[in-house]
Amino acid sequence: MTNGFLPINEEDLLKRNITQLDFVIISGDAYVDHPSFGAAIIGRVLESQGFSVGIIPQPSWESADDFKLLGKPKYAFLITGGNIDSMVNHYTVSKKRRHDDSYSPGGQGHKRPDRATIVYANRAKEAYKDVPIILGGIEASLRRLAHYDYWDNKVRRSILLDSKADLLVYGMGEKQIVEIAEGLKSGLLIDHLTYIKGTVFKTSDPSSVYQGKFLPSFKEVSSDKSAYAKSFKLQYRNTDPISADTLIEQYNKNTYVVQNPPAPPMTTDELDSIYLLPFTKTYHPIYEKDGGVPAIKEVKFSLVSSRGCFGGCSFCALTFHQGRIIQNRSKEAIVNEAKEMVDMSDFKGYIHDVGGPTANFRTQACQKQTKHGVCTDKQCLYPKPCKNLKASHSDYSELLKELRDIQGVKKVFIRSGIRYDYLLKDTDDSFFEELCEHHVSGQLKVAPEHISPKVLSKMGKPKREVYEKFADKFYKVNRQIGKEQYLVPYLMSSHPGSDLDAAIELAEYLRDIGHTPEQVQDFYPTPGTLSTCMYYTEIDPRTMDEVYVPKAPHEKAMQRALIQYKNPKNYHLVLKALKKAGRMDLVGYGEKALIRPRKAVRI
Repeated sequence: MTNGFLPINEEDLLKRNITQLDFVIISGDAYVDHPSFGAAIIGRVLESQGFSVGIIPQPSWESADDFKLLGKPKYAFLITGGNIDSMVNHYTVSKKRRHDDSYSPGGQGHKRPDRATIVYANRAKEAYKDVPIILGGIEASLRRLAHYDYWDNKVRRSILLDSKADLLVYGMGEKQIVEIAEGLKSGLLIDHLTYIKGTVFKTSDPSSVYQGKFLPSFKEVSSDKSAYAKSFKLQYRNTDPISADTLIEQYNKNTYVVQNPPAPPMTTDELDSIYLLPFTKTYHPIYEKDGGVPAIKEVKFSLVSSRGCFGGCSFCALTFHQGRIIQNRSKEAIVNEAKEMVDMSDFKGYIHDVGGPTANFRTQACQKQTKHGVCTDKQCLYPKPCKNLKASHSDYSELLKELRDIQGVKKVFIRSGIRYDYLLKDTDDSFFEELCEHHVSGQLKVAPEHISPKVLSKMGKPKREVYEKFADKFYKVNRQIGKEQYLVPYLMSSHPGSDLDAAIELAEYLRDIGHTPEQVQDFYPTPGTLSTCMYYTEIDPRTMDEVYVPKAPHEKAMQRALIQYKNPKNYHLVLKALKKAGRMDLVGYGEKALIRPRKAVRI
């Protein structure tokens, strides 16, 4: 099969004369055949290597019946919870159930179970006991070792153990899945595939692991928060494919989970070849009756230019998943994809985004990363840009210009985020001017996240003065080109390190700049982030210093309300916060007041 969708039912297999598939993918998402969906990429990559692949999207999990729809796979079941961790998909930060799911047909919720990867793996094993189970996707990747689980409020075991799977692929997975498939095809048993970078396996004999480094045991990290912090720091230092060690985590005297070093980064040619695979770029026709799959809307007319991020934000899991080394596609490949986009019947002339985890990261941070990997104890941008950082936007600027010049393209937007401290580091202002002239639609969203030094230091974000310098320059450039455009800062409440004083400091800053945020993101502790480690342990694993963490729902509500202190619904929460912090000087009629006093009403 070289075109069309991957088979999803017995009828599809008959049309293709397939009597047995090599691999069956089980996914928590609806089937969208687009390279922004992990299951589609893995399926197409295997297909390109001559393997037959089918997909069972969002199977019913009450029994194993749906897991038999495509028959018994020859080599393995490939299990993914979907593009988003199933618990994040299902619950808000206040642990309230979400009703919608943009990765499901018609945006309907409840199409996958909680902890989908575990449930699917167990059902697949129930369907065919002797078929290997291989886990992948973001849910498996970030839960590959012992991890704090916000929803259970405890440390959970490696998902490899709870799912009873045979092997786990972490990271993006293309290199690993081909190596696994070739190994199985050659006759190797799944238990023998312990040598593949970017995978996690279990063993009863750690002495067989070459030069493995032991993490604190599961018993230690589940009972001692300082041990958890130390373990996280070791993991954090071992996310680079060049410098990382093999890590071993003990569960009992007969059970060890082993994490091999990450897979090597993709070359430009390798990335280009993946995005050239015959994706249909849309959802499967079975979803037409439901109105399609909403998640396609944001990505259908967007272009991926890079992977990886050296930004190092503490609350982001990119370091653990894609890594800090930038991997980019060629300008030629991206431009050709854009030209194909123009020919689509529903293309209106607007490219929604050109970027990756961070839009303006197109090249490696410095030359030494090529040979030595990223620094284990230093960040590229925090607390200030490294002297070795190569800050240049010339390549990205050339790409955007070529895209703008394509006949049929009216506007090229940048929505995946600009790292403004990196932009300021560039001594050439030409990209800054092009950004304002061509790629902003009235508003540019940026993410200072906070302004309090003690909070920013825990977030790994630049100082307030850096954002202010960027904002001044943004408005200056827009005045020069005769445009009226605005910055929309993303802000986060209740991050580790943020107490009421810090929240009030942020509210005063918003008062002074005259900005009222429409939305506020309350910090969400998700697996695989430095911030989540701080949230759980109340320790900064980088220094082992204590960290203040707002956990009480009422305090978190007060911090969130302070950011939107002008909203009348937040009045009483803001007043309580100011009283508790001893800042009643901010209640009054002066220009520095946040809220006005209210007279008691007699009934």
